[in-house]
Amino acid sequence: MAPVSEQTIFRNAKLADGSLADLCVTDGRFNAIAPAGNAPPAGPAAIMVDLGGQLVVPAFVEGHIHLDTSFHGDAWRPHIPCTNGFDVRERVAFQAQNLAAAAPMAERAKNQLELCIGHGSLAMRSHVMVDGSVGLSHVETVLAVRETYRDLIDIQLVAFPQSGILSSPGTAELLDEALKLGCDLIGGLDPASFDRDVKGHLDAVFGLAQKHGAGVDIHLHDGGTLGLFQVEEIAARTKALGMAGHVTVSHAYGLGDIPADALAKAGEMLAAAGVAIMTNAPGNHAFPPVAALRQAGVTVFGGSDNIRDSWWPYGDGDMLSRANMIGYRSGFYEDRELADAFDVVTHAGAKALRLADYGIMVGAKADFVAMRALHVPEAVVAVPKDRTVYRRGKVVAGDGTILAR
Repeated sequence: MAPVSEQTIFRNAKLADGSLADLCVTDGRFNAIAPAGNAPPAGPAAIMVDLGGQLVVPAFVEGHIHLDTSFHGDAWRPHIPCTNGFDVRERVAFQAQNLAAAAPMAERAKNQLELCIGHGSLAMRSHVMVDGSVGLSHVETVLAVRETYRDLIDIQLVAFPQSGILSSPGTAELLDEALKLGCDLIGGLDPASFDRDVKGHLDAVFGLAQKHGAGVDIHLHDGGTLGLFQVEEIAARTKALGMAGHVTVSHAYGLGDIPADALAKAGEMLAAAGVAIMTNAPGNHAFPPVAALRQAGVTVFGGSDNIRDSWWPYGDGDMLSRANMIGYRSGFYEDRELADAFDVVTHAGAKALRLADYGIMVGAKADFVAMRALHVPEAVVAVPKDRTVYRRGKVVAGDGTILAR
C-alpha cells in the first residue's frame, strides 16, 4: 500500500505583495498557492490552519556564523580589547584563551543553533576552525551536531583556517581531511596580511576546492587598496576556474573604504566573476556598500558572524534583526530599500548558498515564517518577535523558542 500523503492547508496567509492566499502543503512542499478561499479541494485527512492574515515569508538564511566558538548559553566572557587597534592574530589568541575555559563545544553549538532556529533561520553556513592547535576536533564535533539537527535546519560547513594556511604548518593537509569528513566548502583568511602570500594562500584554497568540487568562502578583513587587491585576485581565480556562483568573500571591509569609482569597477568585476559578498554590517568597521553592489549585479547576503564570542559580545541569532541592522547602517529608508535589506537575509542568501527549491512558490520546500506585520518593510523596521516557524509545513518554533528537537 502506498503511504498516505500529509497535507496541510494554510488559509489567509498574507504574501509579500499584500494579497491573501491559501497555501497548500503536501509532504513538506508547496503544491498549490491560490487566492484566499480558492484552495483546491483538500483530502479527508488534511489539516487546516488559519493564519489570520499574518505575513508569510521564506525562512531566513543565516549566511555566516561560527558554531564552534560562540559562548551563547555559557558563562559571560568579558570582551578583551586589542592592544593597538583591530588585530586578527591577537583576536585569535584571545579566542584560544577563552575556548580553553568554555563549556563543551557540542553544548554551545546546540545553544546557538536553537537560538537561530527559534528566530526563523532554517538554512545556515557555519565556519569551523581547522588548524594545528585543534586539528579536526572542531569539525568532528560540529558535524555530529549537524547530524542531530538535520531535520530542523540545513547546515553548510566551511573548513576555516583560523590561524592561516601557510603560516600554520600542516593546516593544508587538515583542510583536505576536513573536506573528506564532510565539510562543504573551503575557507581562507586574509591572504596578504595573515599569511603574507596572496598567491600561495589562494593556490592552496582553490586547489582544494578543485580537488573536492567544493565551494570557497574566504574571510577578508584587510581594508583599502590591500583589501581591494585581494578581492580582485579572488575574482580572477573564480573566473579562470569557471567557479561563478561558488565563491564568497566574507566581510570584504576594503570595499567599504575605497573611492566610488573604484567601487563601481569592483562591482562590475565581482558580478562578471560571479563572486558573492557577505556582510554583517559590523559596528566599528567599514563594510561593503550593499545598494551599490546590488545595483552592479553582485549577490550580497547577510550573516550574524560571531555571537557572544571572543570577537565581540553582541549577536542575537535573529536574521530579521540583522536585516534591520544592515538597513540602518546602509541608510535604507524607502520601502524598496527596506525590501532590499530583507532580500539580503532571504533570497540573496539562498542564491549565495545555492539552496534548491527556496521561497514561497509551488514546488518549494515549505520552510517559512509567519508573523504579525503589515508587509515586509514594516517587518524589517519593527522586527516582530511573535513569529511561528515552519519546517516542511510543520511548526518547529514559536515566539523565539524552539518547539521540536
